[in-house]
Amino acid sequence: MAVLKQSRGVEFTRIYSYGAARGDRVVPNDDLIGPIDSSDEWIRQRTGIITRTRASEGVLAVDLATDAAREAIEKAGIAPELIDLVIVATISNVQQTPSMAAVVADRVGANPAAAYDENAACAGFSYGVTQADALIRSGAAHYALVIGAEKLSDIVDPTDRTISFLLGDGAGAVVVGPSDFPGIAAPVWGSDGSKADAVGMDATLVDFREGRSDWPTLRQDGQTVFRWAVWEMAKVAKEALEVAGVTADDLAAFIPHQANMRIIDEFAKQLGLPESVAIARDIATTGNTSAASIPLATHRLLQEHPELSGGLALQIGFGAGLVFGAQVIVLP
Repeated sequence: MAVLKQSRGVEFTRIYSYGAARGDRVVPNDDLIGPIDSSDEWIRQRTGIITRTRASEGVLAVDLATDAAREAIEKAGIAPELIDLVIVATISNVQQTPSMAAVVADRVGANPAAAYDENAACAGFSYGVTQADALIRSGAAHYALVIGAEKLSDIVDPTDRTISFLLGDGAGAVVVGPSDFPGIAAPVWGSDGSKADAVGMDATLVDFREGRSDWPTLRQDGQTVFRWAVWEMAKVAKEALEVAGVTADDLAAFIPHQANMRIIDEFAKQLGLPESVAIARDIATTGNTSAASIPLATHRLLQEHPELSGGLALQIGFGAGLVFGAQVIVLP
């Protein structure tokens, strides 16, 4: 009997570069408070958001993804035709098929790379990095493009007080490839579908087609999500440090999903982060961009603090599903 040949890849991987594309419109709190009967002060106190970026009409999530991908590829110094895997994390591709990833792969010159979208909401980028790392080390791919891309303004009801004021539009991308040293630690990832109703779409496309609902939009039970994020995700973050074999004192940066400034502050407290650790707070001017928030926040942190390059960063995403993913990475 013939012996089956299985692929085997490199021992280690790392992130080579980050690219970013934010919505072209800066939307202050005052532009959103009328429909939700709120105030600038209320939004700032509850979320830490001052402004958020949103994309103009006619600009789609796939356009933002393309721009972010092009920057990441250029900064990585990798010929796009060498990229043989493209993963896009998104919940806002308003065209169910084809995948956003396949379109982006073609646009950036990576055709015929394997390409697919994955839906893990705010944990989507972490999931994508985990998959790219595993597929490269297995030999199924050599270089990967991982993108978190959202145009959440397309799927939010401006009158919804639970979530509408939180959301922004943008895309963040990374190139992942082989490394001489460990650059991406093992993940701590999972889900809790028993709380799936806490945040998600309020109807299906079938409901909309049959006239049983308006256009489906994103809603959340804010208190449930806040408690889950603060208490359960702090445990996940601590476990991610243990899995990576490091401590909070070893970190150069902490980059959580940009859900809410109060959650970020509580995380930092529970992890006992020393003052030397840079904490991403991109939410103040970008808003919550779901799958795009971690790469966007990392991109900004590296722009503002280039000395962080080569240091360790703990990244953690959590959100609708309820899903979560965390890992320690080496910053490029």
